[in-house]
Amino acid sequence: MRSLNALAVSFALVAAPFAVAPAVASPTIAAAVAATDRNPDNVKLDEGRKPAQVLAFFGLKPGMNVLDLVGANAYWAEITSPVVGPKGHVTVWEPTQFYNDKNKASFEAFAAKHPNVSIKVSSMEAPDLPKNYADLVIFNENYHDLYVDFSKRGIPQIEPRQWLKALYAAVKPGGVVGLIDHAANAGDTRATANALHRIDPNTAKADFQSAGFVFVKSSDLLKNSADDHTLKVFDPKVRGNTDRFILLFKKPR
Repeated sequence: MRSLNALAVSFALVAAPFAVAPAVASPTIAAAVAATDRNPDNVKLDEGRKPAQVLAFFGLKPGMNVLDLVGANAYWAEITSPVVGPKGHVTVWEPTQFYNDKNKASFEAFAAKHPNVSIKVSSMEAPDLPKNYADLVIFNENYHDLYVDFSKRGIPQIEPRQWLKALYAAVKPGGVVGLIDHAANAGDTRATANALHRIDPNTAKADFQSAGFVFVKSSDLLKNSADDHTLKVFDPKVRGNTDRFILLFKKPR
């Protein structure tokens, strides 16, 4: 008869959840991240963003149409462009209110070298997104901004769930949205977004489900338990290394 200690260990192993191995980046994604012609400022962000693993989790593949929201710095575009290849396309959407002459010149120079990349610019409160276009949407660290008060920039208060209807229409049936954002504790969403530029993942999840998206899975790839969610994301103590959640949603076929 086994000892009580041995039985306890056996029951613990049965009860423990199986660890899900992180997605492994394809050679194509790994090569795109490692490319020597990438913007040096963007490369500096890789350590905190783990783009190869994130894009593998999102399921990026050749031939896809990618919609990169608020992506005028071309961080994701310069990686996804060579992966989707000539049969795919990357469309960046940037709010008019944040598309200044400097980043416009920079993006146009980038797009001139990447024929499968283009940009759409429209007001933040009324996004003009391509209809039935995206196989994959990347929404990186900006969803909380839909709750931020940007009235000083002339942007009226946005209703996120209404805004998501435009995003829903831009996604192909069966297409997915990869959402990354800075985690917040539960509480007043607008107050937290304004003060800290964070959002409770449960709020984001509920918003997307309300818009018709189906939750698929989440990842702890960018989790940082040392971040207690009380600091503004621009605070030097956490900047670039906040506790971030990753959620994947799908538009039903």
